[in-house]
Amino acid sequence: MNRLTVLTDPGCPLCVRFADWLGRQPLIVPLELVPAGSREARERFPTLDHERTLDEITVVGDDGAVWTHERAWVMCLWATRHHRGMAERLARPSMLPLARGAAYTAAGIRHLLASSTGPSGPAGGDYADDCAGTCRPLPQG
Repeated sequence: MNRLTVLTDPGCPLCVRFADWLGRQPLIVPLELVPAGSREARERFPTLDHERTLDEITVVGDDGAVWTHERAWVMCLWATRHHRGMAERLARPSMLPLARGAAYTAAGIRHLLASSTGPSGPAGGDYADDCAGTCRPLPQG
């Protein structure tokens, strides 16, 4: 694995913060951050479901492998110098439920990122990015 591409939603505050955090990490495997659903993403990865990439973090390896949900988060950690050991532990079958819980918790943090004013009232209708309910939560299970 020589490079990973991370597709993140540029309209999601959590994705933006995570991408910023990733951009500041010393890396073992280079990461390229590409806006999910963008023209570039669609041209580079024509077989992906690009609507789905807006709902969940997606990582694509230079060999064509695709990871989503908790496995995508683990792959991002795996690419970093300081968090690779944690990623290797979280990738074990016995630990993957913990990674899944962390991914779902991260998705829930959207509510905490809200400003107090949004088009739907406080917290933008319970969505940090004021999507007013058009955003879909991560699937459970």
